[in-house]
Amino acid sequence: MYIVTGGAGFIGSALVWKLNQQGITDILVVDDLGRGGKWKNLVNLRYSEYLHKATFLQLLEQGKLGPEVQAILHMGACSSTTETDAEYLMENNYRYTKILAQFCLRHDVRFIYASSAATYGDGVLGFDDDPEMMPRLKPLNMYGYSKQLFDLWALRNNLTDRMVGLKFFNVFGPNEYHKNDMMSVVCKAYRQILETGRLRLFKSHRPDYADGAQQRDFIYVKDCLDVVWWLLENREVNGIFNLGRGEAKSWNDLARAVFSAMEQPFNVEYIDMPEAIREKYQYYTEASMNRLYDLGCPVIFGSLETGVADYIHTYLMKEDPYLG
Repeated sequence: MYIVTGGAGFIGSALVWKLNQQGITDILVVDDLGRGGKWKNLVNLRYSEYLHKATFLQLLEQGKLGPEVQAILHMGACSSTTETDAEYLMENNYRYTKILAQFCLRHDVRFIYASSAATYGDGVLGFDDDPEMMPRLKPLNMYGYSKQLFDLWALRNNLTDRMVGLKFFNVFGPNEYHKNDMMSVVCKAYRQILETGRLRLFKSHRPDYADGAQQRDFIYVKDCLDVVWWLLENREVNGIFNLGRGEAKSWNDLARAVFSAMEQPFNVEYIDMPEAIREKYQYYTEASMNRLYDLGCPVIFGSLETGVADYIHTYLMKEDPYLG
């Protein structure tokens, strides 16, 4: 059995879809569906059971999960970079992850968890996933700090050779629709352009970056899935790794890809960035992917334009935009 926490969320439900593509349906989905539309991500998927995250944790701690667990893909977390309840993030993101990791270590279960590029903070130290650099990182928000804490716990206890952490960069793709303000700009842009014929992007508030020239490492979710599947098949590969395309692209580049896929002319309006986020805004991110490639990862990522086009044509333009 495979366990996917956050299995109704964006990357989690995409991983359930990937497992289905490989003929695997013995999957336990763990999540908290709440009152939103996250449940829709599950409709097209095949899995054997669903548990609320609190119920699952109880069963885990009581030793009621059998020896048939092959892997835990821990994508469940509060991923809001604006969440201000630090105690909640410590409990939900840090402590919960520790409990799952300890279970996997005791039972020799493959453990792959989601870290985040938010651990890099403002990027002044670069974006190299060298373990010796990680203790020096200073996240800009509590979400990034909660992820950093677990990475450091694993490093401090010499456990990174027995599990995998993935520092996801800017992931976009189907099944993110429930994320509201946390949706990718690709999805937001598609909807804006469809409604108004134009896209609004933040102005730059630094003289060394033109408006829309701020850069991110954007990666299509299907490329992420290929990496996770390779890690499931290669249990000897362990560590904390970046997961991005390894190439920074500007918001203007992203906008051009969306307009092109929609066959509409480029039309961007630059608006002031809210003052509340100006001091914590990342102007540049680019994942160093050398460590993962050096360990033999064979996944070749598609271009930004290819990923955006597939997302728009295969999903966003369809009546049923969900994976399945």
